[in-house]
Amino acid sequence: MLDALPVGAAAPLLNPTLQVQRLGLVEYVPTWHYQEELMDATLAVKTQNRQAETTGAAPAPTPNHLLLCEHPHTYTLGKSGKPEHLLLNEAALTAHGASFHRINRGGDITYHGPGQLVGYPILDLDNFRPDIHWYLRTLEEAVIRTLAEYGLRAGRIAGLTGVWLDWEEGAANPRKICALGVKCSRWVTLHGFALNVNPDLNYFGHIVPCGITDKAVTSLAQELGSGASVSVADVQERLLPHLLELLGASEVRA
Repeated sequence: MLDALPVGAAAPLLNPTLQVQRLGLVEYVPTWHYQEELMDATLAVKTQNRQAETTGAAPAPTPNHLLLCEHPHTYTLGKSGKPEHLLLNEAALTAHGASFHRINRGGDITYHGPGQLVGYPILDLDNFRPDIHWYLRTLEEAVIRTLAEYGLRAGRIAGLTGVWLDWEEGAANPRKICALGVKCSRWVTLHGFALNVNPDLNYFGHIVPCGITDKAVTSLAQELGSGASVSVADVQERLLPHLLELLGASEVRA
């Protein structure tokens, strides 16, 4: 529950704008650190606003950011993940040109690589809706609507965060096309989603993706077939309006 404002204090300003940065192909660790810098800056504003409440001073609006990018071959393990779900040793990682990092999001192990659209929203959910479940469903819905533009009917599987094809109960071959993993501190979010556009799916064969052993991984390119041409840049620009609409936000170029 949110703390009540003291009597006479100014109400926090809501900021429904999103500073969007299209970063292209960038290394994982510097991008992770950049996310944390943006998060820390937002938390600092929230701390200043909390202090201002005691004097009735006007609060400052908190910023919202969205980083859109791709990464080189990278495996990341969340706080609740099992190291044995990475099936490569150090030598094999090197041979495959991949890196491995333990990180501070939720979830198990996942893969990032070229051809995968990665989105990192660093949002103050107090500007939108302070509800982490709503936030996760919003990210999923933006992906579901984007895939619909390509003629794919995607959905959710109860108890499994992410976006799936053939997700309906009893379907013979459920396939994950988008993974989610987030962290939230004082309603400020970190990490985000990874949508498989046209990555090398063989890299998923070296992990137990998200700790799930009985379901496959797919990509937009694989589902559309060899005759289709689809790029991360195109998917990125189709997804962004859906996310903005669902959040009730507008884009500001950072």
